[in-house]
Amino acid sequence: MTLTPASASASASASAPAPLPPLAARARAVGGSPVREILAVTARPEVINFAGGLPAPELFDREGIAAAFRAVLAEAPERALQYSTTEGEPVLRRRLADRLTARGLPTAADALLVTTGSQQALSLIASALIDPGDTILVESPCYLAALQVFGLAGARVLAVPGDEDGVDPAALEELVRTERPKLLYLVPTFQNPTGRTMPAARRAALADAAARHGLWIVEDDPYGDLRYDGDHVPWIASFPGAEDRVVLLGSLSKVMAPGLRLGWLRAPDGLRRACTVAKQAADLHTPTLNQLAAARYLDVLDAHVAKVRAVYGERRDAMLAGLADALPAGSTWNRPEGGMFLWARLPSSYDTTALLRRVVDHHVAYVPGEPFHAADPDRSTLRLCFVTQTPEEIGEGLTRLAKGLA
Repeated sequence: MTLTPASASASASASAPAPLPPLAARARAVGGSPVREILAVTARPEVINFAGGLPAPELFDREGIAAAFRAVLAEAPERALQYSTTEGEPVLRRRLADRLTARGLPTAADALLVTTGSQQALSLIASALIDPGDTILVESPCYLAALQVFGLAGARVLAVPGDEDGVDPAALEELVRTERPKLLYLVPTFQNPTGRTMPAARRAALADAAARHGLWIVEDDPYGDLRYDGDHVPWIASFPGAEDRVVLLGSLSKVMAPGLRLGWLRAPDGLRRACTVAKQAADLHTPTLNQLAAARYLDVLDAHVAKVRAVYGERRDAMLAGLADALPAGSTWNRPEGGMFLWARLPSSYDTTALLRRVVDHHVAYVPGEPFHAADPDRSTLRLCFVTQTPEEIGEGLTRLAKGLA
């Protein structure tokens, strides 16, 4: 059979379909999470993993959480298994509002939006506030997944210089004057990755700066209940000037269970409504059953958290006790008052990204400090999570780390 030009063209078309349109520019520009990639590599059971930010699974209150689910399904199955409102189950919003109020931040239930983890809350804020090209200010170093969110939104991300207490208010003032940013993102309590806590006086200064310059502050607080030393420091949202411009994010992931994917945001009315519309487009609402079970479990949450704090405090102390022998001479590290992480800086000749593969060969892992920076990374830094392993496992892991870094 002889192909005519028309039939030859049709045959070629059938065998070679046209290429598809490319991914969105923002998807092409933002890579995956290095922490997630490290966890995939180090998932082998023989690896002692200081890289993840994972709560200790043996401390999950399996029976208490299961009892809460059983009670909800026995008492209100039709409600628990049905669609819910985007804003969140009223009983959970009321209980969360009462907890915030009791801790010094008067909050009405209607001021809260329940989210599928506080990570979704951050994404909703980006959808509601950030246009491509907007300038966003962050800490240095910064929570890695926040950098991903802002990158996907097309933001221009700038790091504010700081010190061991966090963002420097004078440096913030200068950047606000010259760059006209839209928001400042912070984890002021037991920060990820450094574990540092911002003092009250500095929080007050940031609230004042936001009021004078018309700046949003996003205050992320996933670790605040995990305090082992010292006293509670008031949220930035509670200081004068912050009332109409601070968004507070919270989560049950670190104190109840991350698999429930329950978080919330507290925001002024206009922004909260915009986030609600964005959530309607994302997932309609957070799972009803999980919300109702969590609302019931809040009755015993504080007692559970007290047990978790006691264990995590011992694990922090075990890691601190072994660091001098594990890290090279000339290294420095902090002593976090709470949270899940501590931050170490090795001598400047060390590149923790380049060294990671060799360290993993010794069956231990950390997260290099490089990806936590919006710019000018310090390649000699690393983050260690101290809550997932027992003190004995921490000791063995530090012994392996010393060999890998040698």
